[in-house]
Amino acid sequence: MAILKILTDDEPQLRKISRPVESITPRIITLLDDMKDTLHKANGVGLAAPQVGVLRRVVIIETESGKLYEMINPVIIEKSKEVQHELEGCLSIPGRWGITERPTTVKVKAMDRNGKYYVLEGTDLLARAICHETDHLDGVLYTDKALRMLTKEEIEELGE
Repeated sequence: MAILKILTDDEPQLRKISRPVESITPRIITLLDDMKDTLHKANGVGLAAPQVGVLRRVVIIETESGKLYEMINPVIIEKSKEVQHELEGCLSIPGRWGITERPTTVKVKAMDRNGKYYVLEGTDLLARAICHETDHLDGVLYTDKALRMLTKEEIEELGE
């Protein structure tokens, strides 16, 4: 396992569209394992392959309960009409936070590391994370969708 370098928002690779994974290879399995180690080291909620310089449609998300979701070729298939306006940050944009509007609930179809498709329904934080990480696969950062970014003073109040 390896800790990978997380690209920052000034790197053009984050704005590129990732390619689908055609088959589950040892390289994809290693990528998933390395992304998990990198996510843990960075103390994040989610990580998309483009953030570590790999333009493939691979995402991992770990919830507060410690449940790890590995998503290969994820596609959001349903979004609730109800929305949430919450604080959002990104490992590729350290030290900055914004308020985004995301669906309260989403359903995503993805493949696991064994090549099996599954559907996951996420609400609240998990829904936000699914939207955030799948946006990365299309070269979109949360700052593109933020209703507003927090000021330096507001960030200091949060203790960040």
